Amino acid sequence: MAALARWCINHRLVAVLLWLLAFGGVTAGASAAGPAYSNDYGVPGTESGRAAALLEEGFQSAGGDGDTIVWHTDRGSVRATALEQRMTGMLDEVAQLPGIADVISPYGAAAGQISEDGRTAYATVIFDRPVDDIPKEQAQAVVDTAREAASDGVRVELGGSAIALTEAPTSHTAEMVGVAVAAVVLFLAFGSLAASLLPIATAIVGVGTAYAGIGLLGHAMTVADFAPMLGMLVGLGVGIDYALFIVTRHRKGLKRGLSVAEAAENAVATTGRAVVFAGATVCIALLGMLILRLGFLNGVAIAASLTVILTVAASITLLPALLSFIGMRALSRRERRRLVEHGPQPELPTGFAARWSAFVERHPKLLGSLAAVVMLVLALPTFGLHLGTSDQGNNPAGTTTRKAYDLLAEGFGPGINGPLTLVAELDGADDRIALSQLPEALHATQGVEAVSPVAYSGSGHTAVLTVVPDSPPQSQRTSELVEHLRDEVLPRAEHGTSLEVYVGGVTAGYDDFAQVIVGKLPLFVGVVIALGCLLLLLAFRSLGIPLKAAAMNIAAVAAAFGIVVAIFQWGWGSELLGLGRAGPIEPFLPVIAVSVLFGLSMDYQVFLVSRMYEEWLETGDNRRAVRVGLAETSRVINSAAVIMIAVFLAFVLSGDRVIAMFGIGLAAAVALDAFVLRTLLVPALMHMLGGANWWLPRWLDRLLPRISIETPERRGPTHTKIAGQRASEDGELVP
Repeated sequence: MAALARWCINHRLVAVLLWLLAFGGVTAGASAAGPAYSNDYGVPGTESGRAAALLEEGFQSAGGDGDTIVWHTDRGSVRATALEQRMTGMLDEVAQLPGIADVISPYGAAAGQISEDGRTAYATVIFDRPVDDIPKEQAQAVVDTAREAASDGVRVELGGSAIALTEAPTSHTAEMVGVAVAAVVLFLAFGSLAASLLPIATAIVGVGTAYAGIGLLGHAMTVADFAPMLGMLVGLGVGIDYALFIVTRHRKGLKRGLSVAEAAENAVATTGRAVVFAGATVCIALLGMLILRLGFLNGVAIAASLTVILTVAASITLLPALLSFIGMRALSRRERRRLVEHGPQPELPTGFAARWSAFVERHPKLLGSLAAVVMLVLALPTFGLHLGTSDQGNNPAGTTTRKAYDLLAEGFGPGINGPLTLVAELDGADDRIALSQLPEALHATQGVEAVSPVAYSGSGHTAVLTVVPDSPPQSQRTSELVEHLRDEVLPRAEHGTSLEVYVGGVTAGYDDFAQVIVGKLPLFVGVVIALGCLLLLLAFRSLGIPLKAAAMNIAAVAAAFGIVVAIFQWGWGSELLGLGRAGPIEPFLPVIAVSVLFGLSMDYQVFLVSRMYEEWLETGDNRRAVRVGLAETSRVINSAAVIMIAVFLAFVLSGDRVIAMFGIGLAAAVALDAFVLRTLLVPALMHMLGGANWWLPRWLDRLLPRISIETPERRGPTHTKIAGQRASEDGELVP
């Protein structure tokens, strides 16, 4: 690490230009290639996956995205001559737009597209390609054309995946707000404008390169459309924090009397190693998603890991080059003046951090109990977690997709927004006879609102019919209907024949995806915990430290999910925050959130406990080790946490429900981890456990390889001992 830092410092201009060249080159490549994201929830081997495959084989023309135009009149009927003429004209105009394959009007041969009360009707707009290939401009043209038909007393709204493209955020307000808040916190912490801007610049270059790289990655594998935003969310948080720790170490080196080059080299050789270790733990946790063997999550895992890798690389290469450029301006004017007038001075932990550390030492049982109660109360909503996929009914109330969803539900029943698609594989006359009797059996099934006629493919070997539930897509009743059809209704219809009928459609696909995730979640969490514990075991030569870290990580995840459930599933303030109506929690959220949260929690564990471990090795006094470690690291950890919380919460402004879930969940977890667990519960437990914190069986100690998070630090001219205190270098953060 020292050699790498030395090269970047000695060739600082080259290092900066190489990063800018990489940033510009990857961005240009991504712009030329264009986006290629795909939200494919399909899981091989599931019934909905088989239904989708059969549907695609038998009805190739069904590949285009289907959206809806809904209109509602407050007076009279949608069949009124004037209104019918106006809407028919509008639909004709839509049909002539580029990219439109067909428009199915309720005024033609199509049945069931006008509500029973005659006040609501909808038309189906079929694009000539899947939603992932539809330009936003084409969808916007449909919206603009349809909206022109609205008038007093007649509402026109649009819904569907392509229409949702027009509501996707185009500005980067969330990122700018997060970065602005981070800059303010850094300036308050450093007192130097130059020093406060460096972590921002480093994170932006690293994350920006990764953001463009994820766009290129989408051409090689399945990458969800929210992966770039998720990568940016995580990358900005960890990137600014990692740079903060290195700049903090560099500044303290300057205060000890080291030269600019020596201080930067020393910061990368010590704290930089801890940053690499911390980044590796985040990547290991993220790549743990690969064991689930789900293509949808593989792309997310690799995209987020790429972002972390590039932010770490920027922190240990670009940052030292920039530090050498600004020289002594990394210190504030007052700090530079004090250094000139008084020379290097020991920097001992004082102020609130030292008083808090002593307070925790005096009352570990009381404070530990309070922290445990807080975490338990916040985790309680997690027991009511309901996994499912949100739809346009969860969009903010002012969006056209949400209004279209509500109009359809009011006019045709809640199940119209999530119909089930039954796809049959036929082989002979007996199968056709059995299938012809199926609609009657479905009509008699409790929970079914309507059943469409059977449609056959050109070859006659595949048939499809649509079942509309009488409950909303996200309702537990709808999921129970899917299971009832699969377990009882369809097997009776198939009995004695070779007929095979599969329940598919978006709603059934989401249920299958959630079930697969839930089934594999224990294995995934177990692997992530085991790998994290192994890393800490190797780093700190202790059984207690990894076990406590695992327990704290689980507590942080549970409490964070409790907050997410209360806001998004129970709807506590979700509409006020512009996050839409209450609904289920996305099934992939636990997996991705656990990966990210375990990695971030491990960061703070490493930065906190490594300083305690150093003191323990030198003094053998557990109380002193915990007190000094907490006093000397809490200020920087809390500053880093405030930055990360600000970045994560800013993404609530993105207007994307999924990203808002991640933002609030991660912000809550970081806040609880930093302010409740690492600065309260962990030190309290370590005080109560005493020397047992550092116990490791001798036989295991002999077997384990030895790794070091840091190399011995180069000491400055003020390396002295002060009675009852450590010297100035020990006032530093030692991650």
